[in-house]
Formats: sequence, structure tokens, C-alpha cells
Amino acid sequence: MKTPREPSQRKRAEKALFRALLALETETECRQFLEDLCTPAELEALIDRWSVVPLIEDGVPYRRIHDLTGVSVTTIGRVARFLTGGNGGYRTVLDRLSAER
Repeated sequence: MKTPREPSQRKRAEKALFRALLALETETECRQFLEDLCTPAELEALIDRWSVVPLIEDGVPYRRIHDLTGVSVTTIGRVARFLTGGNGGYRTVLDRLSAER
């Protein structure tokens, strides 16, 4: 069983992870880091979530998204909730990627 961390320890570890992500410069570096950091299932879950974002943005119905991607309707709904009412992370990335085009 995992021993709980003190809140300050968790905050330092969280900040270190975020700084590590920000240090990555290429898609290859990002892939390598995430493949080292995540289990295959964890990485697949992240990819699944991100893959449905543009479809949700385009107004594709959840069932159709499921048919196209195999991602569960529950996950699609969760992504949609965070896309519209979450912390703004999806929106920030979408806006920045859109500006790059």
C-alpha cells in the first residue's frame, strides 16, 4: 500500500512533473518521456481522451465518436464536461494549436 505524502511533498512532486513536461522540446521527446512515465494502459487512456476532443468540438454525437474511436461514451462525456467546464486545459491547448496553423 502506498504511504500517503505530506501535502507539501505532493506539491513539490507535482511541480517537478510539470516542469519536466515543460522541458520537452519535440514530439519525439514527449513520446519517449510519456512511454517511460506511463504504463501502456495509462498512455492509451491519455491518447483516447485527447483523440475525442476535436470530434466533440465539431459537434459529433457521442455514439458516433464511440463508433469512430472505440472510446467509451462515459469517457467521451467526461472529456466533454472538462472541455466546457473544467480547468481550461483542453481549451488552452486547442487555442494554441489552432494559432499554430
